[in-house]
Amino acid sequence: MKLNAQELKRYARHIILPEIGLEGQQKLKQAKVLVIGAGGLGCPVLQYLTAAGIGTIGIVDFDKVDESNLQRQILYNVEDIGKYKTEIAKEKLAKQNPYIQITAITSQLTTNNALDIISQYDIVVDGSDNFATRYLVNDACVILNKILVFGSIYKFDGQVSVFNYKNGPTYRCLYPEPPIDGEMANCAEVGVIGVLPGIVGTLQANEVIKIITEIGEVLSGKLLTVDALTMEFNTFEISLNPENKKINKLIDYDTFCGTTKEISADELKEKIKLKQEFQLIDVREENEYQLKNIGGVLIPLNTLQKNLHKISKEKEIVVHCASGVRSKKAITILKENGFTKVNNLKNGLLDF
Repeated sequence: MKLNAQELKRYARHIILPEIGLEGQQKLKQAKVLVIGAGGLGCPVLQYLTAAGIGTIGIVDFDKVDESNLQRQILYNVEDIGKYKTEIAKEKLAKQNPYIQITAITSQLTTNNALDIISQYDIVVDGSDNFATRYLVNDACVILNKILVFGSIYKFDGQVSVFNYKNGPTYRCLYPEPPIDGEMANCAEVGVIGVLPGIVGTLQANEVIKIITEIGEVLSGKLLTVDALTMEFNTFEISLNPENKKINKLIDYDTFCGTTKEISADELKEKIKLKQEFQLIDVREENEYQLKNIGGVLIPLNTLQKNLHKISKEKEIVVHCASGVRSKKAITILKENGFTKVNNLKNGLLDF
């Protein structure tokens, strides 16, 4: 794939590297990379892959920019709050490099669409923040034989690895089983130092470039960890379990991970508007309900156990409180009592 005069000038610092050269830059232009998540990890990954000249980049995310994102998701600013990340990212990245193709997929990656989406790309970069998506992405990559560049962050700690590379280990070889739901908190619950996603995201982008240009030593069969407090980097070996290569179908990953499904305020408003059949359960106290409510049945959390008979196991359930904390506890109780069709209202009534 030929480069035009402007591209030759733009990528000059790559081209003069003997390890990359013109041939390597042409490989970058020909490559197709899918980035899952346009958040903390996705932002630096997207910016550096765009700058590097990856010819086709896909972005999968269904979230909107929130003010709390701006501490680390440096692709966005205050004017972007409330807008879809994929759309803003595509607009800004196109200005950064007009010589590449960017596809914004404003949708949640699911068992139903993952294979169709991932099949169109050569390499997948996982910047997701939950175990259900990580296992979904891994399994889809195994089925389709796609390379997966993994990254994760937690408070001050980061991890990077490359899975499914030249018959190497998969994500399941590192984590055969997901943690118990609630055992590992996310950034929203425990926080994360703002620069950590940048460190890990650029390492992920580096692995993508190495893989495409076939230079260096790829982090396959290895887990790189970084501690942002001590600046210690360590590498651990990962062994291949051949059984993890035998996956041939996708499953319900929320059930597999025991994940509490969440819906946004906008999604709930749409359900109410369309008069969809579901049960809305408010687990706040009576005085809170009287001050503000969005309908539904009031069952305070401390009375939930003795009022389970009021809730149907056959219908979809949406549980909410003021901020989403008590509703998660309520969902744990419901699951322990055999309720499976339960959803938590993300951020409770804060977004109403």
